[in-house]
Amino acid sequence: MEILTFKLQKVGIMNPRALLLINRHSRQGKERLLEAIHCLETLGFHVIEESTENPTHLGDVIRRYQPEIDLVIVGGGDGTLNAAVDAIVDTQLPLGILPLGTANDLARTLGIPNSLPEACQIIAGGQLRRIDLGWVNGKYFFNVASLGLSVKITQRLTKEVKRRWGIFAYAATALQVIWESRPFHAEIRINNQSVHVKTVQIAVGNGRYYGGGMAVFHDASIDDQRLDLYSLEIKHWWEIIPLLPAMRQGRHIHWQNVRAIQGQEIEVYTRKARPINTDGEITTHTPAVFRVIPQAIGVLVPPL
Repeated sequence: MEILTFKLQKVGIMNPRALLLINRHSRQGKERLLEAIHCLETLGFHVIEESTENPTHLGDVIRRYQPEIDLVIVGGGDGTLNAAVDAIVDTQLPLGILPLGTANDLARTLGIPNSLPEACQIIAGGQLRRIDLGWVNGKYFFNVASLGLSVKITQRLTKEVKRRWGIFAYAATALQVIWESRPFHAEIRINNQSVHVKTVQIAVGNGRYYGGGMAVFHDASIDDQRLDLYSLEIKHWWEIIPLLPAMRQGRHIHWQNVRAIQGQEIEVYTRKARPINTDGEITTHTPAVFRVIPQAIGVLVPPL
């Protein structure tokens, strides 16, 4: 784990210039915007606020402001962070996170609390940690890229459902999708070896948490320079029920009907093109090549 001290107060700059991007459609975004600005300004930041109604525009905003800022602060959930990640890679600006979404799995992985004042204090503390990113078909991701059950859950998790029910929306939607699940055939290739599976879900993790607090692998870390894949190879929907508690801890990988694979590059092929979910957003489809990109960006995190 590489943690560096980020010098927020550069020579000749009394107040670090922070581009604050808040997703107004996130569960707490609109309500917490003014509080976030006040908190950051109190800590000595010069805040440039650029809220957007469309998270897909975040990358363009970051690139436009790059010459004028010292860091980027993103307020929202994992989907908002995913929309900004390509520009963070391109500009190599330090990233601060305000967890204002529903699941906040990246923040959970990094130990960033959901308390807005505490999250602001962490950014001001200036501990910069280089983290890995996942990559699939040209798209970066922080947490997990997956196909199968998770895609159907994403398709049904509307903004209204997440805003109304919060983290419980994941559990309720997941149970409904599991009831209707049907296995599909896939081929997984790694290190010049191939395995054919019949599965309801394939998940490829870069970080530890996804889906509102489930763990991909019990010992996964966002800077371990590896990808963690599991394939859920059940025949009947009810077989997943006893697995659920183990999935919260990432220990489902030890169960008989779960295949676990680790590596730096993994390929997945299916008979027909299947959509792939990256950090809660559907962004690509099979066939897919997954890679880990070591120490890709710097994120401001709690001190050790």
